[in-house]
Formats: sequence, structure tokens, C-alpha cells
Amino acid sequence: MTQTKCRTHTCGELRMENVGQTVTVAGWLENLREVGSNLGFLVLRDMHGVTQVVIETEEMMAQVKAINKESVLAVTGAVRERASKNPKLPTGDIEVVPSKIEVLGRCQHNELPFPINRSREADEATRLKYRYLDLRNPAVKNNIILRCQVVAALRAAMTEHGFLEITTPILTASSPEGARDYLVPARKHPGKFYALPQAPQQFKQLLMTSGFDRYFQIAPCFRDEDARGDRSPGEFYQLDMEMAFATQDDVFAVLEDVLPPIFAKYGTYNVASAAPFRRIAYNDAMETYGSDKPDLRIDLTLTDISDEVKGCGFEQIDGKVVKAIAVSDCTLTRKAIDQLCTDVEVQSGSKPYWFKVDENGQLAGGIAKFMNGCHEALTAKLGLKPNMLVGVAAGDKGAAIKTAGVLRSKLGAACEGHMDKERYEFCWIVDFPMYEIGDESGELEFCHNPFSMPSGGLEVLLKAERGEIDPLTITADQYDLVCNGVELSSGAVRNHDPEIMIKAFELVRLGEEDVKKKFPAMYNAFCYGAPPHAGIAPGVDRMVMLLAGESSIREIIPFPMNKNAQDVMMGAPSVVEQKQLDELHIAIVGDVEKDD
Repeated sequence: MTQTKCRTHTCGELRMENVGQTVTVAGWLENLREVGSNLGFLVLRDMHGVTQVVIETEEMMAQVKAINKESVLAVTGAVRERASKNPKLPTGDIEVVPSKIEVLGRCQHNELPFPINRSREADEATRLKYRYLDLRNPAVKNNIILRCQVVAALRAAMTEHGFLEITTPILTASSPEGARDYLVPARKHPGKFYALPQAPQQFKQLLMTSGFDRYFQIAPCFRDEDARGDRSPGEFYQLDMEMAFATQDDVFAVLEDVLPPIFAKYGTYNVASAAPFRRIAYNDAMETYGSDKPDLRIDLTLTDISDEVKGCGFEQIDGKVVKAIAVSDCTLTRKAIDQLCTDVEVQSGSKPYWFKVDENGQLAGGIAKFMNGCHEALTAKLGLKPNMLVGVAAGDKGAAIKTAGVLRSKLGAACEGHMDKERYEFCWIVDFPMYEIGDESGELEFCHNPFSMPSGGLEVLLKAERGEIDPLTITADQYDLVCNGVELSSGAVRNHDPEIMIKAFELVRLGEEDVKKKFPAMYNAFCYGAPPHAGIAPGVDRMVMLLAGESSIREIIPFPMNKNAQDVMMGAPSVVEQKQLDELHIAIVGDVEKDD
């Protein structure tokens, strides 16, 4: 029902069947085209569309000329058929001849920060500062509407699958879950702090121990981390879910049933993976695609040519792990290839190399002179043929794979015929390592979620403790859902046994008392009997970004922060009064960043 006291119809609602009716429409004055002193065409816009209003008197023309664009008007008048129709508009067959125009909200500015319908061409800082104007642009607004529709569809689907929507606390205890916490001082408890949840991880597991079978919520999550194209700093939302008496396959079955219809209905592209989604082991994904979130729309893969190029004389790759990507029918110019390699180096931190096979089958360009001695071996390994480009990445294993993965993505997008862009390709990445060596600590750390069940349970942890196996070889019942090279979600079969939980943490130098102190509720709850359970939490914002065909997550968030985690519209974060700090028993030490 769109009728209110201010209007009888929306600006996108009127059709030929309304001709002859007296109506009231309300919205923003988008444009006024003056034809003469007694003739003009006014475009009125609301979130539903636009309506053309025809001004036919000098008096009314003088009235509207005095009104600034983006003022809010109520127009009462008769609907009539247009003499010159606009088939591009749903309301293009009709127009309104006004008997009354009322200003409901006056725009006091003669100049706008940007043209509303071209707001996306403005710089991001200006768009975010005037986000309420940016959102008036139908192209921007439609992303937010899409987000609402997707969230509603997710709620309906999860409810249909027997999940209960249960909200969990926003103020909770600080917990080491991988990112930095946002801390909230507790006024009544000087020196102590709440934390905003990085995710409802512990609470949803506690719900499983409480006897609930299936839980979900559209959960707000808060992490003090840097922005990326697919990650918003500060806060984001996820479809958080957990299932009792469930395995990995049970979780997969739910999402493979829930997501395809939503992508089919709301997606920009018409083609999407059908269930069951492809499953790829983590190690296979890294070796084949150079990434644990591979874009399967790209048909290129990595090939190890370390042995084939050994002794080639090019010191940057000789004796190192070398990964190659062979691209058939490549028409990129040398300039384009060099620019692509520069972009890869910036993103990966390591320089890639290249050579081509010319139309005569000879190696040319890039590092070709070093590869001539390996021509026969490379042909056998890579299937070299005329007009093929070979991208090369080298270093230790980790660096070579990382660089090759970025190179693969860039080449796939740049080389025609190697990426089917207009589709959604889902896959599951499974069998993640339980542990890794930390970049900063140089010691064993959890690779993924510390609450995951190790594959092999307690026995495999005891073997690692006894030195019978390398802890780095232990895999966990963890999984990621990936779509078009974007990690939509991480999940796991949970560790619900306190004995296994203690042993898993002992391997990363945290004893039983540490676990009890850091995770008291979960440890204690598990000691009272916990069912096997598993879950996952697809990112709503990332999902909508993919559905909308956007490359930046900020385009689908109503009021996003900038890359520096600032809300330039509201002025957050901001300096607060000393009185507030005193009440919270907080003293500021050192220089304070001044508000602009």
C-alpha cells in the first residue's frame, strides 16, 4: 500500500488506466525543462520511479522556476495521455497536469555536490560525505533495495528449512578470534571492557549445547581490520547458521538448496552452478589455481615447471619453485603484458615473468632467451603452440603460488576467451590445514577457526604431540564457500569435545587453564554434554555485491565507511568530551587526532 496522506500514487505507479483521474504524487524535483513562459516539463522522482508533470500556466511556471532542484514537492492534478510517449519509462504513456503544487521540503542550495543521476562519477569521499544525496540516484538506491530483497529471501528460505532466528548479544567479552576487537568501556566496572562480537561464534555453539537444533540470524559482526574491495572495515553482516547433530554434508546440502534460487532470481547473470557444488581440497586449489578462493570462470591453471627450467641461467627462477600459466591465442601487446605484470607485482609482492610463442613456434619476448634451452621440455610440459603466452612466477613455494594465483586472475580477465564473466561459479574448498606457521611469530598457530574439529579427532593430535606426525599435516573439518573468486563464507564442523579442545590448543602453547580463562562458557558447556554440530556464515554484503555485479562492497551498503574506517558523513570516529572520559575512567595518553 503506497497511498498516504501526502499522496495517492507513487511516481512510478501511474498508467493509461489512470487517465482522467485526479491524483497526488510526491517526490523530489529532478529537473525542469522550460519551453516558454507558460510551458514547461517537470520531472518528479521518488524511489519507485519518475512522473512527468506538464506546467501550462505562467503563474505555475513562475512558481516552479523559483524552486531549487531536489526540493520535495506534492503535485495534485489530472492524469492524461502523453502526446509524445516515452517507451523507456514505465510511466512514459502518461503525464500529470497540475492544479496545485506544494513544497513539502525545500532544498536551500542552488548547487548540488554532484548531479544526482551521475553521482557514481563523483569521487568517493564526496559521495560518502553526501551519501543521502548519493542514495537518491536510482542506480545506487537499487543496490540497497536488492540488499533488502535478498535478506528477506534468505530469512524466508532459512525458516522454511526449519531454522529458528535467534539474536545473540552485541556487548560481550573480548575473545581471540583472528581479528582485532572493538572495545567498549564498562562505566560501572572501571578498567573493564565489553567487546563487540567479531561473529556470534561462541553463542551459536552454546545454542547447540542448549538443545536447539537449527539456528540462524542476519548477524552484525564487528572487526577492526583494513578495508578491501570485498571487505568493509568496522562492521558487516552475515547469514550466521548452525546445525546440531550435523556434518559437513548437512551444511552443504542446506546452502546448496538455499542459495541457487536466490542467485537465479536476483543475480545480474543468468547462469549459476547447480547443486551439488564442486568440492576442491585446499592443497589442490593452491597447486592448481594459486588461491584458496579460485575464480572457476577462468579456464587457466598452474603448472609446475621447476625441473624443466633448472639450469636455464636466469637467476631469478633457476633453482626456485617455478609455476607457469599457459594462455592460448593471446593477443595482448607487449605494453599490455608489462602493465599486467606490474599490477601483479603490486598485488602479490613478487615480480612475474613471461615469454611468448610466436606464429612460427619460436620463443620470443620477456625471458625467452633463457627459455630456448628448455624449449623441448617446456613444449612437452605446457603443450606450447603458436600465439601462446606463458606467465611465470618463481620463489619459495608460498611466494611462487601466491604470485601465480594473482597472475592467473589477471590473465584470465585480460585475455579474451579464457573467462566466462557472466555467470556464477560456486565451489567448496575443503580439508584446510588445522595449523600453520605464523608470519610474525614464526611459531605454530591455528590456520583457520580454532573451534574446528581436527580430521582424525584426538588421536591425530596425540600423534602430533608425540612427534609421530608433523602438526602442519593435520587437516580440519573446515570449509569455505567461494563464488567467482570471492570467499562468501567460512565454516566448520565444530570441536564439541573438551578433551580434544584442550589438546588442540596445547599444540599452540595454550594450556587447559588458558582455554578455561579465554572460553569459559563454551568449555564449561561442553563438559555438560554437547552434540556434534556444524555451521557456516555466508557474508550478506559480499553476496549482494556479487548479485549486483559490483566490484566494491561499499556500493551495496547504505552508509559505508571509507577505506580508513571513517564515517565522513557523521564524523565518526570523533573526539568526545572530557566528562564522558571521566565517567568511563579513561585517560587519553599521547597526541589525539583532531576532528576535521
